[in-house]
Amino acid sequence: MEKVQSYIEANKERFLEELFDLLRIPSVSADPAYKGDVVKTAEFVAESLRKAGADNVEVCPTAGYPIVYAEKIIDPSKPTVLVYGHYDVQPPDPMDLWESGPFEPVIKKTKAHPDGAIYARGACDDKGQAYMHVKAFEAMVASEALPCNIKFMIEGEEEVGSANLGIFCKENTEKLKCDTILISDTSIIANDVPSITVGLRGLSYLEVEVTGPNRDLHSGVYGGGVANPINVLCDMIASLMDENKHITIPGFYDNVEELSSEERSKMNEAPFSLEEYKADLEIDDVQGEAGYTTLERTSIRPTLDVNGIWGGYIGEGAKTVLPSKAFAKISMRLVPNQDPERITNLFAEHFKNIAPASVKVKVHPHHGGEPALTPTDTPEYMAASKAMETTFGKTPIPTREGGSIPIVALFEQVLNAKSVLMGFGLNSDAIHSPNEHYGLFNFYKGIETIPYFFKYYAEMK
Repeated sequence: MEKVQSYIEANKERFLEELFDLLRIPSVSADPAYKGDVVKTAEFVAESLRKAGADNVEVCPTAGYPIVYAEKIIDPSKPTVLVYGHYDVQPPDPMDLWESGPFEPVIKKTKAHPDGAIYARGACDDKGQAYMHVKAFEAMVASEALPCNIKFMIEGEEEVGSANLGIFCKENTEKLKCDTILISDTSIIANDVPSITVGLRGLSYLEVEVTGPNRDLHSGVYGGGVANPINVLCDMIASLMDENKHITIPGFYDNVEELSSEERSKMNEAPFSLEEYKADLEIDDVQGEAGYTTLERTSIRPTLDVNGIWGGYIGEGAKTVLPSKAFAKISMRLVPNQDPERITNLFAEHFKNIAPASVKVKVHPHHGGEPALTPTDTPEYMAASKAMETTFGKTPIPTREGGSIPIVALFEQVLNAKSVLMGFGLNSDAIHSPNEHYGLFNFYKGIETIPYFFKYYAEMK
């Protein structure tokens, strides 16, 4: 491993420059205006894998954006690791809140990243983390130290629900055949407190439309006599939770996994400062479901949140309009045993039932994903734990995260392989927000750690 680490150290500046080139391409999968850039990013990733030494590199078309596949089979009798990541990114909006251009990467120092952090959309989620694997692979190949087979599957639709990934996996089970899937799209507790994610929440994401009158109306002439869809929508959304922040949709909690008091006590032993949490967000207090800690609310409990709401006039100045329509995007994070399709149906039925006769309601499901739990007694988990212990000097803590990576459950169902979630970001890295960033320490620590994972996994298998 000494040769591998020497190669990494000698090429750190080049690795960073290449990542900057990748981050400059605005691969926003949610906006068709960026279609050409998304495809360009796929080609960039494919070329990076070719230069790193991968064989059979393909940019595989789908009904949406392409999936980049590559492999290096050194010996069919050795174990095979499938590396998954995504090259698409969230929209950069709101643009005016960025301190620097979202696709103009720069280095800035922060309290969490005193050595500097890369500011750009996708820096942490997931271009920076996926690119760590490309560079770690390059270092192992260049040093003739790749201990087992490796396959890459880097997709371009994760941020919009991975609609075509399941189809691709089902049609290419032999090509993707592997012993485990390695994913870096999660976080660690802190740069001096490594952790490995063992649980992820699922997701139900949908859009609601509330229609009142057949056209926008003068609020003076009609106000008070006709239902205002925005007012109605706000009332309906407010009713989805009670005073204890408990979700009121009938049947919503029917299958929720309840952890024992011992399990809850253990997870709350993880290093966490509520005061630092509030200070980082510049808020005076937290809120959430009564009876649970902040760590529990953001990991083992389901949630319902409004992700966007609009209607009426939002331009400059005043326009006294009573709008015809109001809209909202709503997401529900789900926990083990909650089925996304069932929850979506329960929401739709309930939302229509609580609508007053003065409006009409439509519910448009977007995408969802299954919650996932990964075991801690597998060779892949133990290899990841030992690798992080080697580079961080501490045994990583197993944690549950509040986010969703729907493909973890998909991979187990279709490829019959368990995943290991060895991420290196921080929760404070502002993913999905303006000023997303990724620490230089974290980027390089990932490249340094990944080869140890392969070494230990090959030994343990």
